[in-house]
Amino acid sequence: MIDKDDFGPITRNRRRATITSAKSETVKLRNGATAAAAAASDLKSGHKARESFTENLQLNEDSKQKCDRYDKMSCHKLQESMLSSASSFRNYRGILNWCVVMLVLSNARLFLENLLRYGILVDPIEVVSLFLKNPYSWPAACLVIVSNVFILVALYTERKLAMGSISEKVGLLIYIFNLTIILCFPMVVVLKLPSITPVGGAFALGVYTILFLKLYSYKDVNRWCRERTKVKARSLSRSLSCPSSPSALSGMQSHVSYPGNLSLRDMYYFVFAPTLCYELNFPRSESIRMGFLLRRLFEMLLLTQLLVGLTQQWMVPIIRSSMKPLKEMDFTRMTERLLRLAVPNHLIWLIFFYWFFHSSMNFVAELLRFGDREFYRDWWNSETITYFWQNWNIPVHKWCLRHFYKPLLRRGAGKLLSQSAVFFASAFFHEYLVSVPLRMFRLWAFMGMMAQLPLAWFVARFLRGNYGNAAVWLSLIIGQPIAVLMYVHDYYVIHYQHDLTITEAL
Repeated sequence: MIDKDDFGPITRNRRRATITSAKSETVKLRNGATAAAAAASDLKSGHKARESFTENLQLNEDSKQKCDRYDKMSCHKLQESMLSSASSFRNYRGILNWCVVMLVLSNARLFLENLLRYGILVDPIEVVSLFLKNPYSWPAACLVIVSNVFILVALYTERKLAMGSISEKVGLLIYIFNLTIILCFPMVVVLKLPSITPVGGAFALGVYTILFLKLYSYKDVNRWCRERTKVKARSLSRSLSCPSSPSALSGMQSHVSYPGNLSLRDMYYFVFAPTLCYELNFPRSESIRMGFLLRRLFEMLLLTQLLVGLTQQWMVPIIRSSMKPLKEMDFTRMTERLLRLAVPNHLIWLIFFYWFFHSSMNFVAELLRFGDREFYRDWWNSETITYFWQNWNIPVHKWCLRHFYKPLLRRGAGKLLSQSAVFFASAFFHEYLVSVPLRMFRLWAFMGMMAQLPLAWFVARFLRGNYGNAAVWLSLIIGQPIAVLMYVHDYYVIHYQHDLTITEAL
């Protein structure tokens, strides 16, 4: 039999476990009740949040509707005036059209006033007399024909240099002599031969000046080719020894390499091409567009007649009426004549620019299938004097940059000195083309060009944007008539001051 005392601890343990489990169940029930209460409170708070959110949305919608009603009723907002600099408005096409209409009306009035005062002064026969004094004597044309001698001398010299018959120093001396004669020979002929008119002399000197720049470029490029051949002879022989693909060979058939470019055909193509910078292979267009060619020819003929008519009908009477105020040094009337001359002079200059740089050069380029037609850029948007001179005459700018400005920089000259040298050379040629045909040396053109240096500094330093552009236009409109009046006055004093009939007519 088992004693009761043996079951005592077991019974006590069972009682404790029962009490503990009962307590835990009680705690669980309490926790469950608490969780249920919390869940119920969460549901209530969520419902309240949804109600408050819905109320907020309703309020926002109401406020938006009120704002929309207010905006519909309002007629003001934050904005700048259209003509203010802070405004983003940029469409001034109507104002531009208005300016064009006003310009046409004002010039029409001046044209009618000119006709009523002077009558019709256009005379084509007088234009022919500007080029020829004697119909059977064409000294300026003969002078242009003689220029072929200098072209052939340059070609012959290059062929001898390519063959190694003469040294580089001898070739350089021949070029110096040839280029010097190109500038001096026509000058002497124009000054010594009275039968050459000022217009004919200016034309001949212009041809020789262009030829001088072209042959200088021809000399430099061929010298660069010889230097490249000597430096890269080994690499060139290695590349020629390697087989080339048929496509590469066919693509290179139309290209010319040195010294294959030293031919009469290549030389005269460059002489007539509308560029001053020589290349062995110029970009070429595929074909000649007859419609484009005829349009340019029509423009050339029409604008030539317009230039002649405006010069005879508008400029010449103003210049003649300006001689007496210049002689008497009446500054008030001189200023009035200068302003009267500024409009026709500038209009003729603009027409001449279009005639020469667009119509004529595009005509020649199309005829020769010359591909590079960038003869000018947007110089009319120039905000500095420097930008104007770099963009209004691209052939001359490219020549100066390639053969004058950059070589000076490579030899250690500073930018300011190089730019001044370019302006000095340009001033020399301007004076050369004006003073020699008129057979008098007054340096007005030279000083006008050199005055561009301080003017360029002033505009770039103190003027910006539209003010700089206005300064460029003002220098073009006023500067040229001043030089024209100075030269015409001096020409009149030298040649016609003692002619009583002309003095009375003025």
